[in-house]
Amino acid sequence: MKLTVDGNPHDVDVEEDMPLLWLLRDELGYKGVKYGCGVAQCGACTVHLDGVAVRSCQTWAGDAEGAEITTIEGLGTPDALHAVQEAWIAHQVAQCGYCQSGQMMQAASLLAETPAPTDDQIDEAMSGNLCRCGTYPRIRAAVKTAAAKLSEV
Repeated sequence: MKLTVDGNPHDVDVEEDMPLLWLLRDELGYKGVKYGCGVAQCGACTVHLDGVAVRSCQTWAGDAEGAEITTIEGLGTPDALHAVQEAWIAHQVAQCGYCQSGQMMQAASLLAETPAPTDDQIDEAMSGNLCRCGTYPRIRAAVKTAAAKLSEV
């Protein structure tokens, strides 16, 4: 099976019904995608599949064949952070940090579809990503900051 992850081509020999999460973490070593609940309810495993946010714990490897997969490692680089990553740092969103890669991937997907989201649109889009630390006000503020930065470009 051929996959492209963060712009890097991979040829993998796995079962088509392997969760994409396992393929990314265990087979390919992308550790930014996290295992949370395993039933697509927490969002910790969120990645982009052809630019759309998906829960990798419930997306099969076979469904990702030929698609562009983006993980948090491919959202930006240390030298050129994505606007969402910059905003997360500026607002000190992370506490424990476990859910944050999924949060940022969901936020980036939202901003790609809705460049200037309202509070309600942010809350709705982010509602499937759980944060045990409760940093939701900072997440909303960071999404707004990232939207403003992206609108400058």
